[in-house]
Amino acid sequence: MADRKRIVVGITGASGALYARRLVECLVEGGAEVHLVISTWGRRLIADELGIGKVTAASLVGRETDQVVVHSYQDVGSPLSSGSFLTHAMIVCPCSSHTLAELAAGIGDALIARAAAVTLKEHRRLIVVPREMPTSPIDLKNMVRLSDAGAIICPANPGFYMKPTSIQDLVDFVVGKLLDLVGVEHQLNTRWAGASGSSES
Repeated sequence: MADRKRIVVGITGASGALYARRLVECLVEGGAEVHLVISTWGRRLIADELGIGKVTAASLVGRETDQVVVHSYQDVGSPLSSGSFLTHAMIVCPCSSHTLAELAAGIGDALIARAAAVTLKEHRRLIVVPREMPTSPIDLKNMVRLSDAGAIICPANPGFYMKPTSIQDLVDFVVGKLLDLVGVEHQLNTRWAGASGSSES
């Protein structure tokens, strides 16, 4: 893999296609090799929220690139199903409650869950980005189960201390956090530098 980070990205059917697209864009900009898996409902999500009918690397990133490899969701024979295929990390963004349950149960009959199971067993970094709310007790237990197994639960909760003025600012805050967690450099405005102004005594 030389110096290029190899990151697996799973996109599922929870609302939040803007997060997914921006994540892939920034991973590419940061020099990463992205292995992309999109669930059936994830493709519906991208069509509904981004207006992209046929998802390709070019349609998602906005240009042709050899840094994005798209894998079939149903192909559990993909290299991503094997621990011998070296990766640095995997991000599931956005992660639906359905996929969250699959990951927590270790069900690997489709590629996103199978790749996540491989990531955990190889003790690589798995980051799960739940977007659905409110959160049921079942979802909470699934998050705890995944966290206990070594995953990082990173809900799509943007901060407001950077004084966002657009939806893009909110998206970039979450994506910047994800990039930090996988060690990919970026120029997104996400760093807290301390409060300004006077404080109460």
